Amino acid sequence: MDYYEGIKYGGTVGMFGFPYYWWHAGEVFGGWVDYWAFCAKDNETFSQILFDAMYAQRGEFNNYMPENQTVTEGNDDQGVWGLALMQAVERNFTNPEDHSWLFFTQALFNTMNNRWNTSACGGGLKWQIFTYLNGYYYKNSISNGSLFLLAARLYRFTGEKFYLDVAEKVWEWMLVIGLIDTSDVVWHLHDGATEGTNCTQLTSWQWSYTYGIFLSGSAYLYNATGERKWKEATLKFANASSYFFNGTIMTETTCSTVGRCNNDQRSFRSLFSRGLGLTAALIPQIRKRILNGWLKPSAKAAAQSCSGDGRSTCGYNWAADGWDGKWGLGEQMGALEVIMSLITSKVVPLTPDTGAYNVGGDVNAGNDTATV
Repeated sequence: MDYYEGIKYGGTVGMFGFPYYWWHAGEVFGGWVDYWAFCAKDNETFSQILFDAMYAQRGEFNNYMPENQTVTEGNDDQGVWGLALMQAVERNFTNPEDHSWLFFTQALFNTMNNRWNTSACGGGLKWQIFTYLNGYYYKNSISNGSLFLLAARLYRFTGEKFYLDVAEKVWEWMLVIGLIDTSDVVWHLHDGATEGTNCTQLTSWQWSYTYGIFLSGSAYLYNATGERKWKEATLKFANASSYFFNGTIMTETTCSTVGRCNNDQRSFRSLFSRGLGLTAALIPQIRKRILNGWLKPSAKAAAQSCSGDGRSTCGYNWAADGWDGKWGLGEQMGALEVIMSLITSKVVPLTPDTGAYNVGGDVNAGNDTATV
């Protein structure tokens, strides 16, 4: 909370200060929704801060493309905000009076899906939305994965086949391009590919949050459909996720091994932890493995790292003995999410059949507005 500028004089509601970006805010607020749901429902001050933050960034067309982000917002950024909104839907977070969180999620989703681009690589979402941003001609797994996970969650929640069709579309495209690499016993998720090569040359970096998103997306689809292929995908991504553990302690392996993780990469474990927790909740057959094998040891290690600067600052290297001297928003949210996963891994996300507020949704929300 110390990093949040929205309650400080001169700060922007729904934003964190430099060097953190708009997408970091969406990442944090998704975790805060879980914290609210299980730890802070009676804390009216916190509830109002979270509500105001999420509502303030909805943008003129309710699709989470606020004007103050037109120089930075990418498909991956918008997608992470969508995941925060869906978290609010599945945890029954207090709805705004004008539109529900479900409506906002659907408007955001349609805006993203309408950008599906077939001019190169046979489909896929570009990394960037705007032509002037570096990465506009790059199609990456996190942008497409966010669309996949949102589609899976919206299908499970609404039962609308349209969302299942989108999830299948993303999945098949990722397989054809090879971003989901099933050629080995252990599956791999590559970072992305450039349109200049028609996506034939893959960037092979692996990031934990991408695995968490495809893992949990597969789990949602298996929970919703019972189809064997989604069970297999869930198990395969769970097996592949061992890459991000040093023994039983979670680490961002690709950058940690060379000691150069930037502000974005230092936050990735938060979404990875959330994905593991959701998967464990949805697929009881692998809950024990995820919870006892990874989440409990990592949460314990993360907690003991939170001993710096007044015993509230969390470190980056959870395997270190105590605080490692590193600090930042990524360190704080990573620790929060992995600790919260000990709870979320045992609580199945709500649907209308199990008590979720199913109000104000519209499968066509956002279709009447521009996508850029």
